Amino acid sequence: MLRTNQSFLAYLQQLYDRQQRKEHIIQKTFAKGKKLMVQHGQASKVMLIKEGIVKCFFTEENDKDYIVEFLGKGEIIGEIEFFRNIPCLCTIEAITEVEVYALSIPYFSSLVKNDLMLNNLLLNVFAQRIVHTSSRASYQQLYTIAHSLSRLLNLQSEQAIDISKEDMAAYLGVTIRSLNRALKEVQGKSL
Repeated sequence: MLRTNQSFLAYLQQLYDRQQRKEHIIQKTFAKGKKLMVQHGQASKVMLIKEGIVKCFFTEENDKDYIVEFLGKGEIIGEIEFFRNIPCLCTIEAITEVEVYALSIPYFSSLVKNDLMLNNLLLNVFAQRIVHTSSRASYQQLYTIAHSLSRLLNLQSEQAIDISKEDMAAYLGVTIRSLNRALKEVQGKSL
């Protein structure tokens, strides 16, 4: 439910520390509720989350949001847009205060061409996303909304974050009404 990548974070921290003038990789902070990227907007940097949690979501044509994932430490964003040379696929919004390493596009391009370690980390990220997407799809087919909601509530508790009902419904792919029924079911079981 919350994806993290400690090895990617360690790699980027080393790159950041080795910079002499700190111009290719900078640190940026985003307050809770701020957008790091906006669907259909232009990505000006590739970012790696140093601290905090974001939600990654699509806004569909009917103006409904679907949360694809919650991302935490070490997760990279903007790389797909870089490789495909396309506008942002989705919106990335801070649900806690978030600190990122922001890489300039020319620097990231240079790393892709010359750094085998980065390429291995990226291949691992892409493979993990495929595995995670397929396992999440099967999980949603095999388990009830209440069961998935229980896992989401555990994440909220473990991370000490506040996930709104709207975000819970958007992550589970259900209406607020269905979410409220599932919340009653989950709360009834815990009494």
